[in-house]
Amino acid sequence: MHIDLVNQDQYARDGVPHDQMRWLRENAPVYWHQGDPVRDWPGFWALTKHADVVHVSRNSNLFSSFRRLALFNETPDETLELQRMMMLNQDPPEHTRRRSLVNRGFTPRAIAKLEERIREICHQLLDEAHGRSDVDFVRDISAPLPLYVICELLGAPIEDRDKIFEWSNRMIGSEDPDYATSPEEGQAAAFELYAYANELAAARREQPQDDIVTKLLQPDDSGETLAVDEFDLFVLLLVVAGNETTRNAASGGMLTFFEHPDEWRKLLKDPALARPASDEIVRWVSPVNLFRRTATTDMELRGQRIAENDKVVVFYSAANRDPEIFADPETFDITRDPNPQIGFGGGGAHFCLGNHLAKMELRVLFEILADRAPKIQQSGEATRLRSYFINGIKTLPVTL
Repeated sequence: MHIDLVNQDQYARDGVPHDQMRWLRENAPVYWHQGDPVRDWPGFWALTKHADVVHVSRNSNLFSSFRRLALFNETPDETLELQRMMMLNQDPPEHTRRRSLVNRGFTPRAIAKLEERIREICHQLLDEAHGRSDVDFVRDISAPLPLYVICELLGAPIEDRDKIFEWSNRMIGSEDPDYATSPEEGQAAAFELYAYANELAAARREQPQDDIVTKLLQPDDSGETLAVDEFDLFVLLLVVAGNETTRNAASGGMLTFFEHPDEWRKLLKDPALARPASDEIVRWVSPVNLFRRTATTDMELRGQRIAENDKVVVFYSAANRDPEIFADPETFDITRDPNPQIGFGGGGAHFCLGNHLAKMELRVLFEILADRAPKIQQSGEATRLRSYFINGIKTLPVTL
């Protein structure tokens, strides 16, 4: 079988190449994936088994996010130091220090306080969409939901959500012609958002409010604070991670329900199934397809010799359909229990800080959709993001 797990045109056309991932799990779970000088990236080890993705995730001492960062693309040496200030690209103990500072705003208790506001947002979005003839699920529901929530978390004006949405699209979709013209556009968007975070922090220092920004700018119990650059980079990470994962899980989840109408009928019959459905949606969609690590020493994994500084890429989409872990993994089943999906990471230092919030947003959204839009139908072709990183839906026309 021809293997190319990072062909962006393939993702835009067909979505995640599950046929290739299935073959790799069965025949070459630790696979040396050829590089491409035209696309300017070197060869790498592709890991597709659930156990191996968990192993990499939980052993930062062996698989570093810091050496060559966590994103797939190669980073120029001149920008490495700045990028390494982002929590995503750090290893313990520095990552542990930073995470403990920002975790104050993301405890289950803090997130639980947002549920009623999330319900209000979902109802508002459906109020605005009902009666329209040109509803797009992404534009009108799944995209604004996490943006409203992020504005709520940051204490940012709701009217800023459109520019936050555009910055996020340009950063994640820099290879998609609908969102940006070049990778440089994505970098420009990151700098614009960075400057926005800086202004937000300055305003909160001047006038503290009851929001996560004020909380994160204050010293913790031991007197530790986030530096200015650390805070700005955290906001950048929050906007991308908090927006893209929820938006695309919700969009992908709705598309999956259209493709599996029996599961939608189950949800209509018992809206309480929205809770396990949120995990199954994340497993099935895997909105973040991959992350990169760098080997810190020579090692062997499943009989393959991995050398120090080799590029190692974990594929969550593949791990989330591993038959060693999931019974009948190619079946979308909103009653699946247990469901050890790793769409938010395989544990360890980089397990998604906002996983409780993302699952709450999905649960509440689909509870309310089942109640208020039980006859929702797809009314046009879905279009996919040209990206091997985010399993994204750009448009999904619906009738409510």
